[in-house]
Amino acid sequence: MKSDKQLIDETGIRSDGRKPDELRNVIIKAGVLHRADGSCYLEWGGNKVIAAVYGPREAIPRHSQNSLRAIVNARYNMAAFSVDDRKRPGPDRRSREISKVISEALEKVILTDYYPRAAIDVNIEVLNAEAGTRCAGLTAAGVALADAGIPLKDIPVACAAGKIGATEEDGTFTGGHVVLDLGKEEDNFGNADLPIAIAPRTNEILLLQMDGHLSSDEFERALDYAIKGCHDISKLQKEALLKKYNVSEGDE
Repeated sequence: MKSDKQLIDETGIRSDGRKPDELRNVIIKAGVLHRADGSCYLEWGGNKVIAAVYGPREAIPRHSQNSLRAIVNARYNMAAFSVDDRKRPGPDRRSREISKVISEALEKVILTDYYPRAAIDVNIEVLNAEAGTRCAGLTAAGVALADAGIPLKDIPVACAAGKIGATEEDGTFTGGHVVLDLGKEEDNFGNADLPIAIAPRTNEILLLQMDGHLSSDEFERALDYAIKGCHDISKLQKEALLKKYNVSEGDE
């Protein structure tokens, strides 16, 4: 999608006042739902997301059970009122795709072999959407899993980087700036988007997708930005969990 709107100025300041490597404001709260085994509320820029974990519990129907490990069912959904143009309720192709990739990312960090024949259900509800909802949802899910006491190799975290401000001539994009954590207008009118999820202790990549075009140098810079963003948000995840249980960092 093309736009005449200036997304970044000649000094490198973006339209919302951020520098290229600056995140939107992030707020994370753990344990917000009493009837869930674990939960998280997250605000990330204009995104508002709630995640709830149920289980491990017996997988039903029985034919879905795995005798060696638990199955992870992540369900990502955008509320009908989460976007400006009211969304049709219920799952669509996009939500099913995001549910699948989040399930696969979470399976890589959950110690599923501890719970054969069980299911771990992760429900992610987007209450307000403003670009980057899959990263926000996966990040909230990581906190909710830890809050539920699910054994994890690491708390998964996600962030995106991308490219904005390139000019198009004869179908070829030139110039532009690699930036961290695209906002709504940057997502709508930018040139590329690179969401990733990692296990922050090892930097193992759990999810990587790309929409748009980046040169190899731009890709490496965007990846570095996104990984740094993941580590910054990982600190907020841990702070939220420590705050819930009234534990200081020195007592970890």
